[in-house]
Amino acid sequence: MKNKPLHFFSPSDNDLPAPEKVAKAEPLKGSISSAGKLVFPLKTIEGLGLRPSEARFKIGTPQGKRKLKSLYLIPTTDDNENTFELSKVGRTYGIPLSGILQKQGVDYTTNKLGFSVKPFDYEEGTTGYELRLEEVSDEPRVPKPRGRRPKNQAAS
Repeated sequence: MKNKPLHFFSPSDNDLPAPEKVAKAEPLKGSISSAGKLVFPLKTIEGLGLRPSEARFKIGTPQGKRKLKSLYLIPTTDDNENTFELSKVGRTYGIPLSGILQKQGVDYTTNKLGFSVKPFDYEEGTTGYELRLEEVSDEPRVPKPRGRRPKNQAAS
């Protein structure tokens, strides 16, 4: 019988390389205020690479759908009446859409709603953003008391 050439392993060959830790990118999120504004936290604005002072969007939904499940924001440089711009809302930025949301049957006044932002390729060289609507919690939205506290209430 003829000897076959064999390759022998050493214990160091059995060591596996340490797995590389890949930082999971947190999904970009936002919310819908009780006044019907799409609210984008600064972290989301930075994650999308938007300049709030220059950002203008066309906003749309899929045609033929009865229930609104997602909104699509397409960045544009047009400065006409069919575009929406980001406005400063406290420490965040927002787009007022109360009329559109009401007409589409979105109940943002009694339910806490949020959305996740996912970029997609819209046209050549244009990246659009899909805002997938989701309920944040099962608890109904409770309006915050406004104004001064009545005198007969004890300070808590």
